[in-house]
Amino acid sequence: MKLKLKPSLRVKRRYLLLSAESKEKVEKLILDYIGILGWAKASPVFINSHSKDIILSVNRKSLDDIKASFEMSDSNIKILKISGTLKGLEK
Repeated sequence: MKLKLKPSLRVKRRYLLLSAESKEKVEKLILDYIGILGWAKASPVFINSHSKDIILSVNRKSLDDIKASFEMSDSNIKILKISGTLKGLEK
């Protein structure tokens, strides 16, 4: 029997569509800005990677920290779109 969580206890996530060259650069950029503890709080998960686009899933409460890490960097990684669902990124 699988136990279910109440919707209020689930981790609410946001999905970011990034234009980046590799996952390693994105990881390094986030770790340099928010550190190990911030990485653990944000709990980022790489969902999918197309040719130049990467989908990153992060905790809703840490979204501002993740956005700030991309803005503060000198790299050419840009946030193309942010959505609450994966289907919303396709539109």
